[in-house]
Amino acid sequence: MKKAVLLLMIILPFYLSIAQVIKGTVVNDAEKPISNVNIYLDGTKTGTISGSDGSFSLNIPSNNNSLVFKKDDYETFTVNTSQVLNKTLKVVLIKSKEIEEVVIIPFTEATYKNYIHFFLDSFIGYDKENVRIKNQRALKFAYDKNNKTLKVKAPQTLIIENKNLGYTIEYNLVEFFANFNENTTRFVGTSFFKETKSNDKVKLNRMNAYDGSQVHFFRSVFENKVANEGFIVNQITKFPNSKYPTEKELQRLKDFAEMFKSKGTLNVPEDILDIGNRKRNEQPYKIAITKTQIRETEYTKKTDSKLYLDYDYMMQINFKKYFYELKKGQFVKATIPIIQTSFLHPENETFEIYPNGNTSNPGILTNQGEFTKDKIEFLLPLDYQLGD
Repeated sequence: MKKAVLLLMIILPFYLSIAQVIKGTVVNDAEKPISNVNIYLDGTKTGTISGSDGSFSLNIPSNNNSLVFKKDDYETFTVNTSQVLNKTLKVVLIKSKEIEEVVIIPFTEATYKNYIHFFLDSFIGYDKENVRIKNQRALKFAYDKNNKTLKVKAPQTLIIENKNLGYTIEYNLVEFFANFNENTTRFVGTSFFKETKSNDKVKLNRMNAYDGSQVHFFRSVFENKVANEGFIVNQITKFPNSKYPTEKELQRLKDFAEMFKSKGTLNVPEDILDIGNRKRNEQPYKIAITKTQIRETEYTKKTDSKLYLDYDYMMQINFKKYFYELKKGQFVKATIPIIQTSFLHPENETFEIYPNGNTSNPGILTNQGEFTKDKIEFLLPLDYQLGD
């Protein structure tokens, strides 16, 4: 659905000042002010709401962030802060129109019941007691049985309570997609954090959630401190697995499966059984470490004072994690580490790396291993600093 959202920048920029400010008004397409619009830096605790006259003002840090304008029943608008710093804005939000895919992939109550637990495991994590979506029934599910894919949408902002980390998160779920054939899931959204508590136990949980996370890694890359922070990056090369079925064999298997569905019972030829077994038990590629302890300059580049992840190979990231403990009122690291391994797949794409540990187009960057555990139950604001 194409978003009909307008952003008009009017008047002149403010005179230069120390504070970086974004201010303006939010109106609808009839020029009527819209109150109670959530306006926030994506993934942070920095935000405000528009007043009764639609006006707003927000002081922001210098980091690159997406500025989000979000109100239920209206199209969400996002813009990079670098485009609007110290300007007066007029933001026009348009009422959203609900479009259901009735014919092709309907959103149904039965699909919700069948896949809600899978979704919660993939999106929230496994601690359902302390991390929960308070308005979970707002979710809508659609399953494509032919392609074995699941799509989840949330017409309303999700309110997520995380007791372990002491936050309530207002999460705008843009996309959740799972492909069961490929065993992959991805979700993309914007988030605004509100701190609910900050005792020593919560601080300890936050420190352990941050240490070794993907955000921690990319902050280390930006600061050129990868090795100092305890990360080791190796180059991984993929080689075709000769035991995995060829494209021709996979097509033969697919054709036989279609014939089996239409005719019911059939004798399965030995070669079809063999192809099926190799597809289940083998991976398309084998991987090998072809270079160890590569430095930041080998997988990043600088252009116009911006830092980019730019690498043609898969990256293995090892981290020696010493969990934080609370002893006699002090946060100390344990003496025995746990080695955590993650993989990043740039896939010949280039991603800008920001000082706060975020990257451009994070939904496209494929990861595996420990980084995949960075679900909502371990999600911290991008303005979090160790010890907060």
